[in-house]
Amino acid sequence: MSISSRFSVGIHILSLLEINKTGVNSSEAIANSVNTNPVVIRRIMGMLKNAELVRIKPGIAGAELARELSEITLLDVYKAVNVVNENGLFSIHENPNPDCPVGKQLQETIEPIFILAQSALEKVLQEVTMEDIVNNLNKDEK
Repeated sequence: MSISSRFSVGIHILSLLEINKTGVNSSEAIANSVNTNPVVIRRIMGMLKNAELVRIKPGIAGAELARELSEITLLDVYKAVNVVNENGLFSIHENPNPDCPVGKQLQETIEPIFILAQSALEKVLQEVTMEDIVNNLNKDEK
């Protein structure tokens, strides 16, 4: 199982909105860049809007960042697109055999480790901004 692609698509959308500030940013144009259906883009754009990361101008092909790139972290994007619930990155199989010496104790043994691992991931995402991403995208252009 992997983290939902909504996360990378959200990063793609925000990067494109910055790089293409003066261009057309319709869901169709963004979908062309992502190589997906415009409906997918509209759904993710709605999530980004609800998180106050983008502003959408109804009726015209326009979307823009609601904050400076340096103020948007990857953790903001991760949370905006509902990648996982709090402490829900790792799933633990349900209903192990309670008569088994492993089955009756495994969940309580590994759950704190999984929570710590998710926390570590989120700490890394908090340290990276969309500005870092866009600067890395543009480094070959310079």
